[in-house]
This record gives sequence, structure tokens and C-alpha cells, in this order.
Amino acid sequence: MQRRPGVSNRTELHRKNLHHILAQDIGARILKGEFAPGSLLPREAEWGRSYGVSRTAVREAIKMLMAKGLIVSRPKIGSRVQPRSSWNLLDRDVLAWYSAATDYHHFLTSVQQIRRILEPEAAALAAINHKPEELIAIEAALEDMGQAETVEAWNAADVRFHIAILLAAGNELLVPLGFVIESALGNMFDYTATHNEDRRSALPLHEDILRAIRQGKPEAARMAARRLLSDTDRIIGLQERSRPDGATKSRPIPDKSKGGRRHAG
Repeated sequence: MQRRPGVSNRTELHRKNLHHILAQDIGARILKGEFAPGSLLPREAEWGRSYGVSRTAVREAIKMLMAKGLIVSRPKIGSRVQPRSSWNLLDRDVLAWYSAATDYHHFLTSVQQIRRILEPEAAALAAINHKPEELIAIEAALEDMGQAETVEAWNAADVRFHIAILLAAGNELLVPLGFVIESALGNMFDYTATHNEDRRSALPLHEDILRAIRQGKPEAARMAARRLLSDTDRIIGLQERSRPDGATKSRPIPDKSKGGRRHAG
């Protein structure tokens, strides 16, 4: 097993985060398919030689990956990759590895499906249950979107807007779920913010949601959230890819590194 470039020299890794960096790299390799479900992973000593780290660091990394549902470890057997159904895809790290490893359009479609399940009803609940300080948080996020001069600032405010609505819904079980999907929203908005001509065209759609929440109109909030999601569908190409027979067209996702249109979700 050859040494991994970039992480093999111990002097390049901060001791405090050594096991975390090691877990990040192994986890990403699992999600990319380098180690298939059911396969045995290299043993601790082999990992140590490959990365130039101690067996203690390897053990801590293995524990992290076990906690995320990626692997299971047994004495005298070693560590084995778990079935995909056991992977905790809502874990921040696993979600990041998943988005990097999977077909990107499939990832965006999956995120949109989750948003359609959560966001319209969360907006409706927020219209009924929001507290004054929660409404202020939604307003502040929208104001920051309007004042954002960079894509990064826009995306950060956009994520805050959606998370603030989840927090205002008045359901404590939505709170941890909101923080979990925060990274998924950030990843999606990073894409949508570079694939539409004018990201500010989405502001009125966000304003409609805020207005309905402020006025205590749950059905209006629900419908406004659905309109925003439909606009995001348009940006990521879901509407164009859908066929009447339920099949989907194969259309590549444009490379945002080459420049493109701007928007946000």
C-alpha cells in the first residue's frame, strides 16, 4: 500500500487534528468507492505506514468512521466497510464526502426532494408559531441577502434565511435537522448562485415567504416556499430533465468553474 500524497508527512499535520484529518481522507475514499461495502480495510499498521502516523491516530480515526456508520470493526478480523444503508448521510462530514463523490445532479435532486418535504410545512408552521426574535432573525438574513456583494456573502445569508425559518417553526425536532442540512443547503446554493443571470431575481420569492410568515398566513407561506423551490428546480435543470413518461434526460451539469449564470435558492 503506497503512501498517500499530501498527508503522509506527520510534520504537515497538526497533532491535535491528526486523527480527524486521517478519518476525512479514509472516509472520502470510501464514499468515492475505493473501498466497496463489505470489503476489509487495511489493518492499523498498514494505515500507519501509508500515512506516516501512529497506530493511536489510526484507532481514533477508525472510531470516528464507526460513529458515522461507515465501517464496523471486530477484534482479530479488522475493519469492514458497512452497507450504504448504514451510512449516516446526515452527518456533516459524510454529507460533504457524499456530495463530492456522487453524481452532482443526483445530489442536487436529492437535496431538493428533502427541501420539498421540509420547507413548505416549516414555513407554514413558522407563520403560526414564530416568536418576535425569530422573525427578526429571518428579516436580518433577508436583509443581508439584499446587501450581499459577493456570491459567498449571498450564500451564507441564504442558508441563514432557511435555517431561521426552520427554527421559527416551533418544533424542537426540526432544530437539529436544520443544522444537519445546513451544509447541504450551502453546497446547493454554491451551485445555484453560479448558474443564473441575476441571483437577486430570487429576492422577491424570499420576500413573499417572509411576508406570509410576518402576517401569520400559513397557506400563503407554504405556497411561497413552493414557488421558491420551483425556481430552484428550474435553475438546476429538474424541469428540463423531466419527461411525461417519468424518465429523465441525460444532461451534463455545467462546470461552475468556467463561469456562468448567477442565482441562489
